[in-house]
Amino acid sequence: MPEVAEKWRFRVAALLLLPLLLLEVAKSSLWGSGRRYTPDWRSLDSRPLPVWFDEAKFGVFVHWGVYSVPAWGSEWFWWHWQGEGLPQYRRFMNENYPPGFSYPEFGPQFTARFFEPEKWADLFMASGAKYVVFTTKHHEGFTNWPSPVSWNWNSKDVGPHRDLVGELGAAVRSRNLRYGLYHSLLEWFHPLYQLDKKNGFKTQNFVNVKTTPELYHLVNSYKPDIIWSDGEWESPDTYWNATGFLSWLYNDSPIKAKVVVNDRWGRNTSCHHGGFYNCQDKFQPQSLLDHKWEMCTSIDKNSWGYRRDMIMADILSESEIIWELVQTVSLGGNYLLNIAPTKDGLIDPIFQERLLSVGRWMNVNGEAIYSSKPWRVQFEKNASVWYTSQELAVYAIFLRWPENGILNIISPITTPNTKISMLGIQGDLKWVERQDEGLLISLPLLLPSALPVGSAWTIKLVGVE
Repeated sequence: MPEVAEKWRFRVAALLLLPLLLLEVAKSSLWGSGRRYTPDWRSLDSRPLPVWFDEAKFGVFVHWGVYSVPAWGSEWFWWHWQGEGLPQYRRFMNENYPPGFSYPEFGPQFTARFFEPEKWADLFMASGAKYVVFTTKHHEGFTNWPSPVSWNWNSKDVGPHRDLVGELGAAVRSRNLRYGLYHSLLEWFHPLYQLDKKNGFKTQNFVNVKTTPELYHLVNSYKPDIIWSDGEWESPDTYWNATGFLSWLYNDSPIKAKVVVNDRWGRNTSCHHGGFYNCQDKFQPQSLLDHKWEMCTSIDKNSWGYRRDMIMADILSESEIIWELVQTVSLGGNYLLNIAPTKDGLIDPIFQERLLSVGRWMNVNGEAIYSSKPWRVQFEKNASVWYTSQELAVYAIFLRWPENGILNIISPITTPNTKISMLGIQGDLKWVERQDEGLLISLPLLLPSALPVGSAWTIKLVGVE
């Protein structure tokens, strides 16, 4: 009898626990499909983009490496000089360096002597940026951290003798900014990459020995918020084992919940696969996309790396930067603006000024940018007024101040509760609505010097449809 009683107790307990077990199985099935990703693009592309990235809107890009030593032409200096053999680069070397000088000899001159990460981070914070993307390694192969597979061609062994990635990351994060790492998959002159290239990328010597170990090391050592991949264009994603790495990143890495990646994981992936799309450098769509994207551009129009020979005509103006930012956000994108420090670790005053000008504009107009969403209409037909929206407000950002002081917009539909104001100016603005002309808003009668910003002003509309 005791045995029978024990069996019944076990059965009753099992029946009582069964609903809980079934619930846990259901949860596991439901959540598992959202948390585990297989190494194929269909699965990886289904991962929701972490919300923080869309809310951030504006970031600063930093290109810094050994190419900052010759500081001439562009960050592709080594390739243009010895890969393509362009005459102007050969002439530059002949006129400025001794015969037989090799590119690796620039390495010790990349000193970062005046690099002060805290001051950099202060500047980035003052710019209004919410994230920073820093070059860990460009196509030249020099790593800005002590990579275990880049012996004597990294910032700890050569030049600065410092962990540049780690130092900047600590400073940036202490200011509650997100930290992203740019990483080039390829290296122009690495022998193993050249061997794989010669083999038609049927072998993966370089990937197994160099690229993959470095990606894992970066993730585990620095836990970046963004992995900004580049250098993918010569070979397919299968050569780079891209889907295998990303499935680990999304499933099992220490940053699986927060990390964001771009779309440069093979010559067939750009603008098709990945987290957010870059598509191409300085990508500017003309209409709203159905996928999150980012425009990356550089204050120096002709280079991403520092150039000693840049002139003012090569530099984006304050208004050009603000206009690009506004248009990008209106169309659902993020705006990543590049600066290029010198070999010593100094940021040129013109780059500082441009970043600070964005910060001043954001201090007044950030409400219309951060965490905003595209509105049902992105811009007026004349393309001088661009829209964003928050929960209960629509923002009309106009790029040119009308000569008569009357802003005419036709897209918003007013209601009895409509209120209109201008960011940076106290009080409501007067307005009228006319059937044939749309909404006519009387702008503040102020001298240009008294306006809150010098270009791109924001009208806030509440209670419109």
